[in-house]
Amino acid sequence: MKILLVDDEAELTDPLSRVLTREGYQVDVAFDGDRGHELAIQSDYDLLILDWMLPQQSGLEICQQLRSRGNTTPVLFLTAKDTLDDRVEGLDAGADDYLVKPFELRELLARVRALLRRPPNREIPATQRLRVADLELDPQDQLAYRQGRTIELSDKESQLLEYLMSHPGQLLTHEQIQQHLWGDGDKPISNALAAQIRLLRRKIEAEGEAILIHTVYRKGYRFGGFNE
Repeated sequence: MKILLVDDEAELTDPLSRVLTREGYQVDVAFDGDRGHELAIQSDYDLLILDWMLPQQSGLEICQQLRSRGNTTPVLFLTAKDTLDDRVEGLDAGADDYLVKPFELRELLARVRALLRRPPNREIPATQRLRVADLELDPQDQLAYRQGRTIELSDKESQLLEYLMSHPGQLLTHEQIQQHLWGDGDKPISNALAAQIRLLRRKIEAEGEAILIHTVYRKGYRFGGFNE
């Protein structure tokens, strides 16, 4: 497995790259955003570990540029930013996971293992679309349609919306949704589900449109175009 580590803190990258190498991974290291972006597009990596704040261009910008090119390599952000808005911004840029500095090395290794063992997305027939109320989802192309507009979805957003639309009117607990999105691997970052829900709501619930994702306090979410 090949990993690209991009961080400008040598006191972090040096020991971390040694540990990852000792774990059996092939590790390339870059200390600024331009070099990190260059390596990311030149080589095939199984995982990118990106610091958020970097010289020249940020890890966020690297992730956004790669996703715009169709690059789906898993991205783990390392950052001191830990608010919900920060997490939402990182996930919206296309990150798969998020680890706040300072962190325990064993936690990072666990997250690396979890990201590397995720199975590829299951294929869905192109003709299989889901419809609830006035929202339609094409999971194959990761597109939703509502009120005459086309909504582009990230991979995780599409998975989440497909799961919600497959169980209209049903209370889906936080645990059920997390299990569907992240499987039996290591638990996602704190507030990861809330961040994904927030991102999805921004896209499918435009101003003036009926609410579709209903929060059930301390339990989970219910999907449908009904009033509570």
